[in-house]
Amino acid sequence: MDLPEEVVDPEEFVRLSEHAEACRIRRSKDSVKLKLRTPRKLYTLKISSAEAEEVIKKLKCEIVEV
Repeated sequence: MDLPEEVVDPEEFVRLSEHAEACRIRRSKDSVKLKLRTPRKLYTLKISSAEAEEVIKKLKCEIVEV
């Protein structure tokens, strides 16, 4: 089993979402962690709550709040 790959660029994360089955959103006090499940890999993105809303609007897959 592969380890998740952390993505640091939100634009790349949105691009990867085109091939994803689902995006899971985990919110904490000061940040948001987005987990993108593709057929081959799991990608994660950790960003601030303010930035997260912009990224979530652009995602092209099913969104699941965790």
